[in-house]
Amino acid sequence: MLRTLLSAVAALLLVAPVAHAQTDASDVVLVEIAGVKLYKSDYEAELLKLPASIRPGFANSAQRVNDLLVRLIVQKVLAEQAQAEKLAERPDNAARLRVEIERTMAQMRVTEIERQAGREFDARRAQFEARARELYVVDRKKYETPERVTASHILFDLRKHSKDEGEKLAREARAKVLAGADFNQLAKEVSDDPSVAVNGGRIEKFARSDMDPAFAAAAFALVKPGDVSEPVLSQFGWHVIKLESRTPAGVRSYDEVRDSIIADARKKYIDDKRDAVINAIRGDPAMKVNQPAVDALVVRVDNEAVKQMLEQSGKAPAAGAGAPK
Repeated sequence: MLRTLLSAVAALLLVAPVAHAQTDASDVVLVEIAGVKLYKSDYEAELLKLPASIRPGFANSAQRVNDLLVRLIVQKVLAEQAQAEKLAERPDNAARLRVEIERTMAQMRVTEIERQAGREFDARRAQFEARARELYVVDRKKYETPERVTASHILFDLRKHSKDEGEKLAREARAKVLAGADFNQLAKEVSDDPSVAVNGGRIEKFARSDMDPAFAAAAFALVKPGDVSEPVLSQFGWHVIKLESRTPAGVRSYDEVRDSIIADARKKYIDDKRDAVINAIRGDPAMKVNQPAVDALVVRVDNEAVKQMLEQSGKAPAAGAGAPK
């Protein structure tokens, strides 16, 4: 039945022009060249090929959108030309066409399996929420959060200053702060940190492991908000650090992590359902393999023959040849 369906689709592609059945008034034409039309639905279908993690932000860049539209309209025009030249009727192209159809249909099937699994999970969400609480209780260590601090810093980059000059500038900056200068305003004026214009040198809650070891040691050694460190040398340069606040280590509450636990469970449920279908096909005992034909696909290299050929061409040293004297 699959072969019959594939043949029908292939036949349709061979005889029909590149057409678009517009059933939705919102499916507008985005680009048109000499009667070849690129619709919004074509663009949206192409977006579905992107990883789900980057799909939402794709349209944030006009350049990305324009580049994709150009690629799609070029593809459509070339497809129209291929149809006009009846290239799909050539025997050497038939297999390529069949494989592309099968690949697309397989992707459609996988997508449907995942959608159905998602619907099943959502219908049983209450059961999974109970399981999520069990997982939280059993694995509370997973949700521990380390001590974190928020600090501001002024940086003198060693790519711009010598080591001695950077230390001197850091001591001068610290003296100005101790004399009453506003730390974050001073950071905007003298710091080499490229983000200082936006954040005034302030770095929101970070753990020791998030930072350069020397920087982290100095920041966590400060006791009270407002304390300012001595100049400290990190891999980035000399810093002066001011403690803004400290957040003690703790355990995130169940309410804080519930959604992420359920999201992980939903993903695992969908992955398991999809993998079960694929693995059932891979391990189907009814699968028949034409082993001689498969073996014939493997190109076995005669290493000795290749060696002799290279020796004869002068591209490899003859066996037993010694090093030049």
